[in-house]
Amino acid sequence: MAAIVVLGGYIAYQRIAPLLSGSGCTAAGDGQNVSLGTGQAGIAATIAGVAQREALPARAVTVAYATALQESKLQNLTYGDRDSVGVFQQRPSEGWGPRHDLENPVYATSKFFGALVKVRGYQRLPIYQAAQDVQHSADGFAYAQYAMMAGHMAVAFTGQDPHAVWCWYAQKIGGTARTDAASTQLSQTFGPQRARPRADPGLNVQVAGTRQGWVIAAWLVSHAEQYQISYVTYAGYRWKASDGAAGWARSDSPSPPGSIQLG
Repeated sequence: MAAIVVLGGYIAYQRIAPLLSGSGCTAAGDGQNVSLGTGQAGIAATIAGVAQREALPARAVTVAYATALQESKLQNLTYGDRDSVGVFQQRPSEGWGPRHDLENPVYATSKFFGALVKVRGYQRLPIYQAAQDVQHSADGFAYAQYAMMAGHMAVAFTGQDPHAVWCWYAQKIGGTARTDAASTQLSQTFGPQRARPRADPGLNVQVAGTRQGWVIAAWLVSHAEQYQISYVTYAGYRWKASDGAAGWARSDSPSPPGSIQLG
């Protein structure tokens, strides 16, 4: 796939994207590759998961990505201008919520989307204008530089393009997957999930549709190190942590229909 070239926005992003030794993620949306740190990809997947829980369109995710890239470079910051914190640099003093809660990306994203859906006609507004109507920042046009990149990312993380997000990790992932912890966080992000243990051991997660499945799969591979996930299988494809940079490959043992397998 061609490397993404998004003029000023991409050039600016290249300068601030973390330089990781042996770890990283790719989001390949619309045939364009966006390189992310694993932490950034995890936050991007969380934003897409909250949007899915709230039944919001990909446009909302695009606005959120453009905002988060400008405000924090898709990082969960514990500091900022005055009392701003978190992915969206929301201020407790401006009514966004308690500082501790705003440092939780799920909570911060829920608050962002809660404000976005109140913006009249936000789906028809330019990305930067919709973002500014939520954030009320000093320079609202700054969000425009990330609009194109955010759009490509949204295609990948919202499952519009299948098997479009993959990650690789410098530290070897081994041992038993922390499936209970992963299942709990999945439910907090996406809402209640139908999940059951596997005998190998591992976990089966039931999904309602193909796009939902790829959103969850993106979340799993971008949180693989945190939960010691060595593989994810879905819709005839498998991602393996041991060869994560190769992305998703056809699986010889596909998961049952409507089910994601991980372990």
